[in-house]
Amino acid sequence: MAPTYRIAVIQLYPKPLQIEHNFLKASNFIRQAAAQGAQLAVLPEYHLTGWVPTDPKFSELAGQWQTYLERYQGLARECNICIVPGTIVERVASPKADREEDEVQLVNVAYFIDDKGSLSGRYEKKNLWHPERPHLTSGAHAPHEVIQTPLGPVGLLICWDLAFPEAFRELIANGAKIIIIPTFWTLSDCSPTGLARNPQAEALFLDSILTSRAFENTCAIIFANAAGPSHRGYCGLSQITVPFVGPLGRLPTSDEGMKIVDLDMLILEEAEDNYRVRADLAKSDWHYQGTRGGKPSTL
Repeated sequence: MAPTYRIAVIQLYPKPLQIEHNFLKASNFIRQAAAQGAQLAVLPEYHLTGWVPTDPKFSELAGQWQTYLERYQGLARECNICIVPGTIVERVASPKADREEDEVQLVNVAYFIDDKGSLSGRYEKKNLWHPERPHLTSGAHAPHEVIQTPLGPVGLLICWDLAFPEAFRELIANGAKIIIIPTFWTLSDCSPTGLARNPQAEALFLDSILTSRAFENTCAIIFANAAGPSHRGYCGLSQITVPFVGPLGRLPTSDEGMKIVDLDMLILEEAEDNYRVRADLAKSDWHYQGTRGGKPSTL
C-alpha cells in the first residue's frame, strides 16, 4: 500500500537582510507544522536574507550559512520533522587554483534535513536567473542527484530550474517521486513587453508549468514561493501539485501563510500506470537518449 505523507509548504516573506528575524519566523511556522502532524516542511528561496545582492551585507550574511543550517538541523531533531530550509546563500572560498587568499564566491544551496537532524542531500542551483548571474556561481556541471529520504526518493531544484524539463527528466530517470522547488519568483520577473500583454503572465507561467511538470513526469511537486507585498510584484502561489488533480493545496495570493496537505503517493502509481513515462525512460531504445539522465548528464 502506498504511503501518505503530510507536507507543509510555507510561504514566508523574507525581510531584506533581517536574517535572525526571518529564521525565528520560519521556525515558528515549522513548529506549527510539526504540531499538526506534518512530516516535511518546505521554505522559499532566499528566505533568510531576501534578494538584495548589491548590498554589501548580503555577502556578509552569507558567511553565517553554517550557523543557520545547524540551527535548522537542531529544529528538525526537536520537532521530529524533515525540513527543506528553502535556500541558504553560502559564502565560500573560490575553488580556482590561482585565486587570491580572500577570493570568495556565493552559491545558492538547498538542503534536505531528515527528522533526526541529519543532512540527507544538498543541491546547488544550476540554472541561474539572468539577474543572479553577476552575483552567484552556478553548480552547472554536477549531475542532478536523487536523495533518499524518509519520504522516499526526492529531487531538489531551485526556482528557474523549473523552466528546464531536462532537470526533471534526469531526476525522474533516477527514481525521484517528489520534486521540491524553493523559489523567489515575482510578477516583476516578466519584461515590460510581457507585462503589457498580460500583467499576470508569471502567475500563468507558474500555474501552467507546475501542473505540466507533474503530469509529464508522474511526480509530485512541492513549490514554495516567497510571500510579499503584491504592489511590489510578489505573487505567492505556493502549492503541492500532482498529476490528474493539479494542485492539492495552493496559496492563491502573495500573503504570508502555510498550507498543509496530505499527499497520497498512490496517485503517482496510478499516473504512471496510465502515462508510462518512467517505463519509456527506462527503455534502451528510448528516442531521446541524450537527455535521459540515467547516467551523469552533461546538461
